[in-house]
Order: sequence, then structure tokens, then C-alpha cells
Amino acid sequence: MEAIVYFEDIAIGDSFDFGPLTLLREESVAFAAEFDPQPFHLSDEAAAGTHFGTISASGWHTTALFMKMFVAEMQRDPGRQAASLGAMGVDELRWLRPVRPGDTLRGKSEVIDKKASQSRPEMGIVRSKVTILNQDDQPVLTMIPIAMWRTRPTPP
Repeated sequence: MEAIVYFEDIAIGDSFDFGPLTLLREESVAFAAEFDPQPFHLSDEAAAGTHFGTISASGWHTTALFMKMFVAEMQRDPGRQAASLGAMGVDELRWLRPVRPGDTLRGKSEVIDKKASQSRPEMGIVRSKVTILNQDDQPVLTMIPIAMWRTRPTPP
């Protein structure tokens, strides 16, 4: 196993890329049908009469695709994943432009802030700016996840 990347090893400005992932029409429609069944997510005909013009993925689907790509990248680095303790939430989630079936997405995450927990010395809090881009390098989503990271154990 690679060395564990603890909270203390993370620096403001650290970044990594993840993805790519191409959105299939069937996946987009299936997600929308189950979780966000608005007509412009389900058919081109319904979307034609809206500002979208053609079918677009649910913003929630785009957010879920971020998670899929992000976790896949974390799983490629077992030392980083070993110290990840999940997230407390997300700030400033923005869907900047439609994601359409056939789009290929990729992401970038950059650490913008970190602080040791005052009440839980075994963890620290890391905030990162995430940007998801489409195949034309246009940002389609931005957000700031608030993640918890294991601190380096103190020797007995």
C-alpha cells in the first residue's frame, strides 16, 4: 500500500485532475426519470420549447458524475483514500451550463483551505474548489466540498 496521505500532508494549492467520463443518453434519461423527471431532461421534443433547446442532463446527475469520477481517482491512490473520512457538505454548488448526452466530462480539484478540528483531534477539515469541464474546456459545474481527513496518529 502507498503511504497514507494524512491531513498534515495536504497543502493549500494541492490539486489533481480526474475523469474523463462520457455521458450516455440512456444513463441521462434513466437518472432523470427516477430522480428529476422534468420534461426537458427526458425528451428533445419537450426540451425544444425551453431555453435548453435539446435534452440536458439533470444538474443532480452532473453532480453524481463528479462523485463517480472523483471516487474512481481516489481509488487509484489507496494512500489518499485511506485517510479520507467523507464529507460534511458542499458550498457554492453551481451548474454553469447544460450537460448533454455525448458530452465528455473531466474535473479538477484544488485545495483552498484547511483547518484542524477543534473538537475532533483525529481529523482535519479540507475545502477544495472543484470544477467540472466539458469536452470544449467549458466549466459546467463548480462547487466547494468540505471533506474530513484523518490526522497523523501520535505515537504512544
